[in-house]
Amino acid sequence: MGASLSELEQQQQQPEQQPQTHHHSQPQPQQNHHQPNEPTNKEELRSPSRREKLLLSPQQNVEPFRKVVQNGPVAKAKYESQSGSKPPIKQLSFPHKYENILMDADSSVDKSSREKMFDQLHAGVFLHHKTKKYWVEKKFNANCFMLYARALSITWAENPIYWEWKQQKDASDGVTDVAELMRVCWLEVHGKFDTRKLSPGILYQVSFCVKLIEPAQGWELPVNVRLVLPGGKKQQYKVNLMEILRGRWIEVPVGEFVVSEKDAGEMEISMFEYEGGMWKQGLVIKGIAIKPKE
Repeated sequence: MGASLSELEQQQQQPEQQPQTHHHSQPQPQQNHHQPNEPTNKEELRSPSRREKLLLSPQQNVEPFRKVVQNGPVAKAKYESQSGSKPPIKQLSFPHKYENILMDADSSVDKSSREKMFDQLHAGVFLHHKTKKYWVEKKFNANCFMLYARALSITWAENPIYWEWKQQKDASDGVTDVAELMRVCWLEVHGKFDTRKLSPGILYQVSFCVKLIEPAQGWELPVNVRLVLPGGKKQQYKVNLMEILRGRWIEVPVGEFVVSEKDAGEMEISMFEYEGGMWKQGLVIKGIAIKPKE
């Protein structure tokens, strides 16, 4: 029988509305759907302060959407040396609230040794019937999450006329469900996440992971992306999806923030466009990535 979690911790040596259409007939979403407030003037579309500038961090098998990359501050993990070297696993502190997070794991994690447990956490663990993924980023020893499309609220997603659910297989995520847009003029996607599961003091970036496939049409108007943090602080801007490469997963940045236990709570991440009245197709949604910014 492997050592218990408490025994492992004792061994630790260091602290640790209705869419406007061109005479088409897509019905209006029901009233219980959340409909974000559209910005009504140019002031609301301006970028936040320099600290809140939106960035994009690269991810394996994902092409960054470089049109919106801007320079900004990066938080450093407390244990990282000035030379950038990282300590061996036996010296790492246990991840923030990892025990509570693993209660929702689809399969058990081997905790018989610190090395085995960290190997699994670095590789990633599926949560909530493979609708989410949790992993620990090595550089910052920080919690990371992917909210897959099944964990999001997508207007009309269960109507095959507008969206189709397909299985996607890749090396890092295995087989997961993605949502492929068939044809809508009312694009509305929302995700929610409790920031108390994230590692305090780390600068995080939130991004939609999407791709466009042929025939991709109706994207002449930019889409809105928005991050609403606990307490109501908002970051919002427009993204031109016409500029992204076809057939590749792209991270579209939504916002960034430093995790504070004082201001922790539920945040909301959104992508929407429903006032232009253009019928859209060819968008594939993998999910929302929440991870430290490089």
